[in-house]
Amino acid sequence: MDAAPADRPSRLRRSSLPARPRPPRARDEAAQASARTAERNLHRFALAALLLATFGLRLWGIKQGLPYSYNFDEARHYVPRAIAYFSHDYNPNYFLNPPAYSYLLNIVFELWFGSADAVSRAYASDPTEVFVVARVVVAVLGTLSVWLTYLAGVRMFNRTVGLVAAAIFGLAFLPIFYSHLALNDTPTLAPVALSLYGTAGVLRNGARRDYVLAGIGCGVAAATKYTGAITFVCLLAACLCDGLSGRTVMRSLWRLGLCVAAAAIAFVVANPYSLLDFSAFHAGVTTQQALAAGSDPEKLGTTASSGTAFYLWTYTWGLGWAPSLAAVGGAIALLVRRRLAAALVLIPAPIAFMIYMGDQQRFFGRWLMPTFPIVALLGAYGAVSFGRWLIAARKLPAVAVIAVTAIVLLGQSLSTVLHSDKVLSRPDTRNLTRAWMVKHVPAGSKIVVEPVVADNWGYDIGRADPATPSGARWKLWDTSLTDVDIHDHDRHLPPGKHMFVGQDQYERSLRPELLTEYAKADYCWVVIGSLQAGRSFAQPKIAPQAIAYYAQLANDAKLVYHVTPFSTSKRAVPFSFDWSIDYYPGQYVRPGPEMSVYRLTIGRCSPDYIKKRR
Repeated sequence: MDAAPADRPSRLRRSSLPARPRPPRARDEAAQASARTAERNLHRFALAALLLATFGLRLWGIKQGLPYSYNFDEARHYVPRAIAYFSHDYNPNYFLNPPAYSYLLNIVFELWFGSADAVSRAYASDPTEVFVVARVVVAVLGTLSVWLTYLAGVRMFNRTVGLVAAAIFGLAFLPIFYSHLALNDTPTLAPVALSLYGTAGVLRNGARRDYVLAGIGCGVAAATKYTGAITFVCLLAACLCDGLSGRTVMRSLWRLGLCVAAAAIAFVVANPYSLLDFSAFHAGVTTQQALAAGSDPEKLGTTASSGTAFYLWTYTWGLGWAPSLAAVGGAIALLVRRRLAAALVLIPAPIAFMIYMGDQQRFFGRWLMPTFPIVALLGAYGAVSFGRWLIAARKLPAVAVIAVTAIVLLGQSLSTVLHSDKVLSRPDTRNLTRAWMVKHVPAGSKIVVEPVVADNWGYDIGRADPATPSGARWKLWDTSLTDVDIHDHDRHLPPGKHMFVGQDQYERSLRPELLTEYAKADYCWVVIGSLQAGRSFAQPKIAPQAIAYYAQLANDAKLVYHVTPFSTSKRAVPFSFDWSIDYYPGQYVRPGPEMSVYRLTIGRCSPDYIKKRR
């Protein structure tokens, strides 16, 4: 009801009086609350911008190489297996790599294409869309891992450290490059970061749900890539700190058991045939360990003598010099400030990982990636601590400190990522070589192609060509078989016997006499690539016959086409298992190896013989 008329004048008089000034303490509290709100909004905006930027960088160049997939693992181990699940049960019958990522792809393919038949038809006729979908899934999971790293940093330290850690990790070169390929390396980082988020919760309050969350993340990470289990080292340290923090040790041990159970259940759910077909699972894991340990013949092209030194070097470009040094500073700062719990959780895991992986005989930069979220947290803490010291002790302007810190921390990563994405957006040298050959090498010709291309490279994909009604444009020499012992080049196998030659050992099967065999069988075109030839020249004493083969090829054939991925004004990059496939050095202007096409001029391939035959 309306107020009585008599009340209205008094209300008007009270409302016209000036407001009482707030006490100084109240004004300070209001200003602080307003500042905190502004800071939160700024962090949210910065995080949103970072996630959009890192997702965009992962999508730029995502069609590299297609319709041909030139990464051996991508072409054979994940997308094809995800499609194969439509036609039989979910036993991968392959455990060198765990199947969680291929299971996820199977679900995504079903949702995207609508049916198993639609997926199979697309993959058979033109696999471009299939691979793009698989790669976008990786890009999404990579971006999710950045967000989860931010949350872990907020929980373990504060919002500023979380944001800096997300920026270091989100713009790092290796995680972004491998987001362009349908491999399990980048997908592993999402559950790794999830486990770190749960571990930070264990460190903060020891809640049961955080133990379970950390265990689930660890289990799913291991079911995606076995090395993802490194986060369990962090979790064990957090459990120890929880038990020593005044809470009962028995309660912490019981919750650790709960965490182990959650990890085991998550691993089995994401990799059910690890139990249902345990013998195959055990054999796969054992084989993977043997391959990494180098029990097979030495991997040709290996130039690093120390695995630990190799991985330390990988941090300087895969994550960046400044973030890596900041991580060392962060570790020291945690110890000096007696933040022993956080130090115990974050410091031992990367060290243990490098010692174990560095003791193997095969080294790849991408194998180090499960440690990146951990090192990013250390680097962020170190950078933020140093920045705050500059502002407080040296009285430097906060804006200047933040700007310089961002440039120093992220400048290297951002410049190399932009360069790499620009390279990936251009045609691959193998696609350029194939386009030249379509124009200059008649359909049906017999050719020898080194295993630097996809299995379907000899087929016309996604287009009908009257010259190749079956889809096979050329007849390819089988480079996967040899009649010599690759372990003893002077020993020939018995007549009719052959030995399988893996892509890693192809150079061991080469010898000059092969060129005569090519010519006798009318294989007059020879295509070579630096991804293979570079291995033998990197270790000339191990494969001298391969070097002799290439020298003989230059004498017995004419070079008719050559394309390089490097800028013509710069030197070529020496062979490297990492830089030859991830195009990190600035010399690269397009993806792919150096490619050369030769036309043999001996025997049945000589111009005189061809004229007589005509």
